[in-house]
Order: sequence, then structure tokens, then C-alpha cells
Amino acid sequence: MEIEFTLQLALILFLVALVAGFIDSIAGGGGLLTIPALMWAGLPPAAALATNKLQACGGSFFASVYFVRKGTVKLSDMKLAIGCALVGAAIGTTLVQMIDANILKTILPFLILAIGGYFLFSKKVSDGDRARVLTPSAFAFTVALGVGVYDGFFGPGTGSFFALGFVTLAGFGLAKATAHAKVLNFATNISSLLFFALGGKVVWLLGLIMLAGQALGATLGSRLVLTQGTKIIRPLVVTMSLAMSIKLLAEQYHWQLF
Repeated sequence: MEIEFTLQLALILFLVALVAGFIDSIAGGGGLLTIPALMWAGLPPAAALATNKLQACGGSFFASVYFVRKGTVKLSDMKLAIGCALVGAAIGTTLVQMIDANILKTILPFLILAIGGYFLFSKKVSDGDRARVLTPSAFAFTVALGVGVYDGFFGPGTGSFFALGFVTLAGFGLAKATAHAKVLNFATNISSLLFFALGGKVVWLLGLIMLAGQALGATLGSRLVLTQGTKIIRPLVVTMSLAMSIKLLAEQYHWQLF
């Protein structure tokens, strides 16, 4: 594929990724910015999705590292969930090549909108932990595996699905849920990236430039998660859920937004 690489293009993609990394580390949905930016740069859809996974790995990795270093996430407690998320994403990436995703595309905007509504109206959403509904093993084999399959199969809103699972089923406060969701999201991202790389779809130079921007944005956003908690996470999750739903509905029904 022929792409005219310029310093201006590199700077624009870096800045888009920086903003997306900041948003992703708090609420998810950064792909609303990065995938259109990659397609604007001249990448076909498959290459844009593949390259987006590379840059998303940067944001989710650096956010995860920050949360682990701060002691919010203990990796020793998440080994099974991480493993299930990795396997799930691999299964999803394989399934998407064999199954029609149109049914999922139809219902997904409403699912994501429901997540936004839950975070907006539920009194359970706070920074305090509550009673756990599922054991860690049950959570790994249901939420981590299931959302992992979804991310490999389709992807939008993965971070929100993980966070919702941690809040409702693991009993985590919102900041803690966001931190743990980012670790599992990194696992699904790296698993999907491996499959895309084997298929030769990743544009490495553009992806690595954006990865640097993601890393910076994610580090800045992660700090706000721990210092501001529900005050910043709740409104941003609601906003990004609404934005993702509108975008998916617009694509489905061919709405002209601009």
C-alpha cells in the first residue's frame, strides 16, 4: 500500500493517539478517534483495524504498568483472568473470519448505550468496593473470556464491558474497576495484534508513532483515574458510550452526521 509519509502526518497521528490514549485510560472509546485518523492517512479498513491494535497496545500497556506500580492492580491475582482474556481474543479473532457479524452490529449500539445509562444512573457506581458476586475463577471464565472473545470478534466498547463486569460482578469501586479493565484490555489487544501481524495487515511505522502518543496520553489519563476517581470516570464513560452508540448507528443506517 502506498502512503506518503510526512512529518506533518506523523505529528497529526501522534497527537490523535495522545488524546485517544488519555480518553481510553479513563473510559475507553479512543478508537473513535484513531481508526478514522488511520483511514484518513490512507489505510484500507483491514490495515487500519490492525494498526489500531498496535497503537492501542501502547496505551493499554502503559496504563496497566502505572496501575500495577501504584498497587491498584496485583497481577498475581489476575493471572487466570489475563489468560482467559488472551484465549478469548484469539477465539474471537478466529470466529470473525467465519461468522457474519451483522447481528452483533445491530444490537451493539444499544448495549453500549445501556452501559452508559448504568454508569449514569446506578447508585452502585462509586469509588468504594462492595460484596463480590462471582469468585475470581468464575469471573475469569465468564467475563474475562467472554469479553475477550467479543474484543477479538468486533471490539468497540471492550474497556466499558470489562469495567461494567468488575463493578457489578467483582464488587470493585469505579477507579479500581477501570484499572483492572485496562490490564485485561491489554491482554486482548496483544492477542488480536498477534493474529493481525501474522496476516501481514499491520503498518508498523504509523502504528509505532501512534503507540508513542498513546503511551503519553494513557500515562496522563491513568493519573486522573486514581486522583479523581468517579468524578471524572463516570461522565467520560457516559459521554463515550453515547458517542460510540451514535457512531455505530450512523454506520449501520448510513446517517450523514457532518
